[in-house]
Amino acid sequence: MIHFFNHHDQLYYAVQAQQSLDSKSIEKLQWLFGEAVKINSSNLKLDSNFLFLGPRAAMISPWSTNAVEITQNMGIKGIVRIEEYRKIHADNSVFDPMISEQFQVLDQDVFTIDVAPESIQHINDIGNYNRQEGLALSDDEVLYLEDLAKRIGRQLTDSEVFGFSQVNSEHCRHKIFNGTFIIDGQEQEKSLFKMIKETSAQNPNGIVSAYKDNVAFVKGPKAIQFAPKQADQADYYQEESFESVISLKAETHNFPTTVEPFNGAATGSGGEIRDRLAGGTGSLPSAGTAVYMTAYSRLEEGRAWEQGVEKRDWLYQKPLDILIKASNGASDFGNKFGQPLIAGSVLTFEHEQNGKKTAYDKVIMQAGGVGYGKAEGAQKNI
Repeated sequence: MIHFFNHHDQLYYAVQAQQSLDSKSIEKLQWLFGEAVKINSSNLKLDSNFLFLGPRAAMISPWSTNAVEITQNMGIKGIVRIEEYRKIHADNSVFDPMISEQFQVLDQDVFTIDVAPESIQHINDIGNYNRQEGLALSDDEVLYLEDLAKRIGRQLTDSEVFGFSQVNSEHCRHKIFNGTFIIDGQEQEKSLFKMIKETSAQNPNGIVSAYKDNVAFVKGPKAIQFAPKQADQADYYQEESFESVISLKAETHNFPTTVEPFNGAATGSGGEIRDRLAGGTGSLPSAGTAVYMTAYSRLEEGRAWEQGVEKRDWLYQKPLDILIKASNGASDFGNKFGQPLIAGSVLTFEHEQNGKKTAYDKVIMQAGGVGYGKAEGAQKNI
């Protein structure tokens, strides 16, 4: 059952609950929504000049996840989902269709997903399917899949080919990093990845752990911890010294930030926080950084260096919009988690030569950070 609340005729809240809400729960929700008024009607429709703008039914927003957890902490039982909808003019089409949708009516079906799954496709021509869907399979990989289909005696399905393209991608396998590396026509003894690792192997300095985890640790100072004597029960606080390690991490989230800047950068920041939390047997994140590389932002008119390349239409979002939304997204995730974003940089680049244009049309988004942990927990127990 979905209950609706209205705040000053501008914001509307849809609350999905497993059962009817008692008066005490309704009172708490009204307070939570800034003294919003519960609307008895379950079929909300504005006049023809206005629409509702809110998240797509198929995508539970991060805001909803936080809101539901707050209601649980308030002692309200049975809340499944909460979403916020804004009242907008009908001619206002400025919204991100990746995550938002316009609604003429808010009713009991606002969270209903009425989409039938597509039937399984058997792929006759894997090479053509690869080009059609942009799977980025190499010729060798296409030949491997074609041979696999022959060996098992049937055509591969669309989900099998698509799944293979993901689990065998550069992101997961580092095929370029681990592939044969040729410089000036000479095949090198080591792959690019081994060359990168060789730096720390020859100059370990204060490295405690590198290339063994999704985060690296270097030796830190002896630290004083003020904490309970026992963590599993109430106890007195005491000071205790320990050998610390400093965690270092970088995470890229390029294409997601290109397509959906706010959440793409937010999850990039979240990824590096996650990896530092899970480093060794556990460590704590302290501060984050972010780097963005886009085509020219054209923030101001009259910039001579931006006049050399003609401004063009963008497949996804404009560079300026990307920079604003991505910056907001990375900061937002860190703030909600309790990690400040303390430093970063922006690089914009476009160049045209011999009729060829080069630019950061696919955004580069790098999230990084530092943290700390105990030296005894810097390695996995395996």
